[in-house]
Amino acid sequence: MKNSDISEPLTLMTAFMRQVVKETERMISYFFKGNEMGEVATHLENPVTVIEQNHGGGNGLRYGLGTMQGWRVEMEDAHTVVPSMPAGLDSWSFFAVFDGHGGSKVARYCSEHLLHHVMSNWDFSEGGQLSVERVTSGIRTGFLQIDSRMQRLWRFSSWGCSGSTVVAVMVSPTHIYFINCGDSRAVLCRSGSSCFYTEDHKPFLPREHERIRNAGGTVTLQRVNGSLAVSRALGDFDFKAAEWRGQTEQLVSPEPEVYEMDRSDKDQFIILACDGIWDIISNEDLCHFVCSRLQLTDNLEEVCSQIINMCLYKGSRDNMSIILICFPNAPKISQEAIRREAELDAYIEEKVKESFKQQLEEGDPNLFYVMQNLVLEEIPNLPPGGGLASKRDLIINVYKRLKDEYKAMNSRDSDESH
Repeated sequence: MKNSDISEPLTLMTAFMRQVVKETERMISYFFKGNEMGEVATHLENPVTVIEQNHGGGNGLRYGLGTMQGWRVEMEDAHTVVPSMPAGLDSWSFFAVFDGHGGSKVARYCSEHLLHHVMSNWDFSEGGQLSVERVTSGIRTGFLQIDSRMQRLWRFSSWGCSGSTVVAVMVSPTHIYFINCGDSRAVLCRSGSSCFYTEDHKPFLPREHERIRNAGGTVTLQRVNGSLAVSRALGDFDFKAAEWRGQTEQLVSPEPEVYEMDRSDKDQFIILACDGIWDIISNEDLCHFVCSRLQLTDNLEEVCSQIINMCLYKGSRDNMSIILICFPNAPKISQEAIRREAELDAYIEEKVKESFKQQLEEGDPNLFYVMQNLVLEEIPNLPPGGGLASKRDLIINVYKRLKDEYKAMNSRDSDESH
């Protein structure tokens, strides 16, 4: 057997094992917290697969977004898209993904109010030329302000103990500001490959671990006090109760990391996504997959939907949200790429037919065995980064059509025999 014959099963197994480890850690963490987190059941029997979509553009940028509840009992993600910012910054754009946990309250509040807190603080409202230093300072101040505001609301109302990670970009005519607080992630694709990505804030990282320990906490099962899997987030006020420590020195910090980059005419697109996406696919693989899809369609909503479905099929058990922001130099539709994709689809369809026919000879056809046979096939030119999982909808549709045709044929034969 060639290496290529087993690469797809290994990729799928790796993604599956990551999810097993993640869910095992989550379940064990409940025992550390007792009943504090409420019901253990956090997943549905069947996923909610409806994808909410949107698209738009401004300032030379185009964007598409997609969100899916998936296996989670609640949709806790939220997002913000502002193609043209207010208050004299109409040539600037802002996009953000908020990944809530413990409920959707904080994520939804931040999606509605975070940008206002950033733009209303002194650094942005003073007027004059906005330097890189002022923008960076203003973003940080806005995060701390909205967290303080929410903490006051939390103390005097029934806000619960929810929190949210944030990943965002602010795009000016000359710069890109990447903003990260938690383990959602932003990736910039330039010249066909990933050239920059934000770093996830995990409790086991040395600088995060030190802050947690100094605030009187521990890192157990790679989680803050054996419970929370991120070391920075908005909300999560149960982890921000060390009165002798400053706002950014708590067990969980609301302070974002802000990275500034000069814009380049080689910039192609930015991906903002929650960990329900990044737990399944790497930065580089997703960049390659998006590049290949943009050569087939300019419908950014469709590309986002394909990514979400692919991650669902590869084993994501989380809410999934993604925003794809394209620059003028993003890959364009290629007739050659369309031709190759059509050939690939025809090849896969023929293989499904062969597998279906073989199973008919041996007994009743079964979709699982059709998929199993395809995984073992050496299928050329599968989408880079997506593999066979990105073609699952095609496989299912062909299988259902064959199944319907088989049933109809049997029904006709039965009628004729009578």
